Amino acid sequence: MSKVYIIHENNQWFEPLAKVFTENDLPYESYYLESGSVDLNGTPPEGIFFSKMSASSYTRNHAHSPDFAFVVFAWLEAHGRRVINGANVLRLELSKMDQYIRLQNAGINVPRAVACFGKADILKQAKNFKAPFILKPNRGGKGIGVQLFRSEQQLKDYVNSEKFDAEKSIDDITLIQEYIEASEPMITRMEFVGSKFVYAVRVDTSQGFELCPAEACRIDTPAKAAEFCAIDADEGLFRILPDFKDPIASKMESFLASQQIEVAGVEFIRDKSGKLYVYDINTNTNYNPDAEKKAGKSAIPVLTSFLRKELEASTKA
Repeated sequence: MSKVYIIHENNQWFEPLAKVFTENDLPYESYYLESGSVDLNGTPPEGIFFSKMSASSYTRNHAHSPDFAFVVFAWLEAHGRRVINGANVLRLELSKMDQYIRLQNAGINVPRAVACFGKADILKQAKNFKAPFILKPNRGGKGIGVQLFRSEQQLKDYVNSEKFDAEKSIDDITLIQEYIEASEPMITRMEFVGSKFVYAVRVDTSQGFELCPAEACRIDTPAKAAEFCAIDADEGLFRILPDFKDPIASKMESFLASQQIEVAGVEFIRDKSGKLYVYDINTNTNYNPDAEKKAGKSAIPVLTSFLRKELEASTKA
């Protein structure tokens, strides 16, 4: 039977999808890339293949799962299988600098950034930035390793520390990025399915940069939330915006379609003058169930419907 095969390396992110697909009678199967093999003379199963490969796989001891995913994608595409968020998209997922280059070429504002290979160039290039500035891994995820520095000396101490060695990008490429100061500690994340806008989420950043929607803000009571959150405790870190109509949504729809990116979360920030900067495209996006429940709006049914249509189209082909 033809199915939707979910290519991934993290069962924690797979299980919510599996639950919804089961409830909606969408045939699916896990294509787990912790290990595996590809037979050159073998034939892939019938169905469509949806990639949820993540740049943060190395944080789960799956550093080379993306490399094996490229082998799997090549095999699938050679046999004419429909792959959603395939090889071209994974390349972008694995490189923040690649994202910035593609966005800037499309006329979309991004923060000024310099990619540095090795510690010496980080310290050298930092002299060309006015403090404060940000250091971030070229290949990262969930905000891990993203640091704000208010002086060159603070940066030097960090780069020469064991902490930097533990948090640096697995490809040893580090971005120095200008710090965009917003009028309030928040960013906006837009969700897209089928390269079409679904909704936008306001995300509180007062607690730092590690803000994966699937994991953050698991605070049990309003009183406890008030202790940690700068925004309304009843809202949590994530709040879906009901009437988001910014032109950046349609602009990103065009960009994502041009890059064959079909499912993604896109984050942007506005500086104090109101200028907008897109700074992250997450092609392995996850959704925050608490925010969706409060808003009465969910991306999962949209994703399920999209995958069902693609599966039906592949079966008829």
